[in-house]
Amino acid sequence: MLGLSWAEAHAEAGKWEHVLSPRVEEAMSKLLGQPTTCPHGNPIPGSGYSAPESVALTDVEEGGAFVVSRITEELEFVDGVLDFLEDSSICPGNSGIVTSNSAEGPTTVDIDGEAVEIDHYTSERLLVVPVTANG
Repeated sequence: MLGLSWAEAHAEAGKWEHVLSPRVEEAMSKLLGQPTTCPHGNPIPGSGYSAPESVALTDVEEGGAFVVSRITEELEFVDGVLDFLEDSSICPGNSGIVTSNSAEGPTTVDIDGEAVEIDHYTSERLLVVPVTANG
C-alpha cells in the first residue's frame, strides 16, 4: 500500500506502535481489512488468531514440501534477514521443497524453481507447515 519493503515497513511499524492512539490504530486496522497477523505471519495481539501447527524448517526432511507459516519475531530483528527472505520469496503462504538439510549447517530449499540456501540460525526460527502427499 505504501510501496515499502518488508524490512522498511517493519522498522516504521516499530516506531508507530508507540505513538498511535487506539482510535487511529482501529481505523488503520479497518482500512487493512482487520488483519489477524502481521505480514510475517505473527499474530496481532487481540485479533483472536489461531496459528496452524508449525515446525521449524530444520525439522523438514530432505524432499519434504512445506508452506511458510511464520517468520518469528526473533528473526524480524536480525539485520538483513527480512530483506533476504523477501528477496528469496520465503514469505508466509509461499511453498517450497527442502533439497538439502544438515544438522548444524544451512538448509537449501527450492522456492519457485530457485535454490535458496538458508543459514542454520534462520532455518531454526522459520516456521513452516509440512505438506504431506495427502495434502
